[in-house]
Amino acid sequence: MAKTSILGLYEDPEDGAKAMDGLHAAGMDPNDFDVLTGTPYPEGAFGEHVPQHRLFRFPVFGAMVGFTLAILFTAATQLAWPIATGGKPILALPAMLIITYELTMLSAVVMTVVGILFESRLPNFSAAAYDTRITEGLIGVVVSVEEGRESEIEAILNNAGAMETKRA
Repeated sequence: MAKTSILGLYEDPEDGAKAMDGLHAAGMDPNDFDVLTGTPYPEGAFGEHVPQHRLFRFPVFGAMVGFTLAILFTAATQLAWPIATGGKPILALPAMLIITYELTMLSAVVMTVVGILFESRLPNFSAAAYDTRITEGLIGVVVSVEEGRESEIEAILNNAGAMETKRA
C-alpha cells in the first residue's frame, strides 16, 4: 500500500509535543513520524522515538577486515617472493606492522564514512513533505501514513494546534 507524507507546522513546541502525543494515542508506529526543527532541542523533547544508533559497529568491522587483509597481503607477498637476506626470517614483522597499521586505519575510516551515510539514511529518495519555514523557527511534525488514514492524521495534527498541514 502506498504511503503519503503529511506535515503539520507549529509555532509553539508544546503544540508539537501535543501532536506527537496524539499520534502515539492513535496507534501510529513511532518510526512513521518525526519532528523537524531548525532549533536544537534535546533528544526526546517532543516525545519522539529516539532510535539507537549502531555507528560504532562500522569502524570496528572495517578495522578487523583491514587488519586481516593487511596480514594476508604482506605474508602472501613475502612468501610468494622469498628473499633470504643474511639468515633473517622470510616474514619480516617490522615491515608488516607498518602496512598492517595503515590498512587497518584506512578501512576503519572508510567504513566510518559508510556508517555515517547508512545511519543518517542518506541518500533519502522519498518525497517527504517539507516547508522552508522550519529553518526560520517553526516546528514540523512529518507523518508517513498509509492511504485511507490521511484525514484522520490531519485531524490529529490540526487538533494539536497546527498552523497549517501539507501533503507531499
